[in-house]
Amino acid sequence: MTLTIVAGARPNFIKIAPIIKALQDKKKTGFTIDFRLVHTGQHYDKNLSDSFFEELNIPQPHINLDVKSGTQAQQTAAIMIAFEKELIENPSDLVMVVGDVTSTMACTIVAKKAGIDVAHVEAGIRSGDMSMPEEINRIVTDSLSDYFFTTSAYANDNLKRLGIPDERIFFVGNVMIDTLTNHMSHFKKPSFFDKHHLKKGGYFVMTLHRPSNVDEAQQLKRLVSKIISLSKGFPVVFPVHPRTKKHLQELNLTFDNLHYVEPQSYLRFNYLVKNAFAVITDSGGITEETTVMNIPCITLRHNTERPETCTIGTNMLVGDDPKKIENAFKILWAGNWKQGEKPQLWDGKAAERIVEHLTTLYSP
Repeated sequence: MTLTIVAGARPNFIKIAPIIKALQDKKKTGFTIDFRLVHTGQHYDKNLSDSFFEELNIPQPHINLDVKSGTQAQQTAAIMIAFEKELIENPSDLVMVVGDVTSTMACTIVAKKAGIDVAHVEAGIRSGDMSMPEEINRIVTDSLSDYFFTTSAYANDNLKRLGIPDERIFFVGNVMIDTLTNHMSHFKKPSFFDKHHLKKGGYFVMTLHRPSNVDEAQQLKRLVSKIISLSKGFPVVFPVHPRTKKHLQELNLTFDNLHYVEPQSYLRFNYLVKNAFAVITDSGGITEETTVMNIPCITLRHNTERPETCTIGTNMLVGDDPKKIENAFKILWAGNWKQGEKPQLWDGKAAERIVEHLTTLYSP
């Protein structure tokens, strides 16, 4: 069996790491499987890509398509052109895509037009929000894929409603949690931790990158100012996404307890999360990690493709509503935040299950 694994952005790297390890372990048992790792170059900042390969023991990609940034259409087209050439030069039995970034959708389209099967890891999740580019990526990818590896019963149900037969849906758990479980003991304290006098349970971590929160200057200013006003002087550590940095520079937003830092590597960022009082974010993946680490998470979104983080985990959706944000902080400061539980099969073994299914599907 020849497998092509596609990774393009930070969340992808976190998800492919345990899958590659499980493939390498399976190969040692005698199963004939060769994989080719393709990095599309969608994320090209060192802290958003290269460091993840180093820290998570991911082998260097066989090729980097080096597409970099552009409009949605430009980036999608560049990935498709480069990936088509890659598949012509290196034929594959199966293309595996992960998550919901532009690379996921673009490489799925190319593979299917080339007559190659596609397996989608983290299939079936939906926010219902068509203003999110990721939602469009999910819908297109799932409409074309052949095999669906899912994280939750919610995702399974979404796929079944699309008419996907049960025998093509594999409920395996969450590979992001595999990586978290495998590396939690290796988290690294960032160099600025002591400089900013951070103490365990005595600071907030904040991340913002969604266009609805950061692209309009006054909206970004309102959100950041509101959070600072509710923080009671606790340090707020803000790793600034490249998308957000430009807008913050224009606003010149400064507060004594607000600390802007560079994007962090996986091990350093999760050290911050694990030791935080709470996290404020608009990311989907971070809500999964906070759920497993039992850290309160306030999400500045009106919807989520990961509802289990709210129903079972530690996540609360507040959107950009000042009253909802205030209420979340009121609960937090009162010590009444809900205690999270791990969703079903978020046990660190999802990648092993994926590889077992591949073994069955592609046994000679």
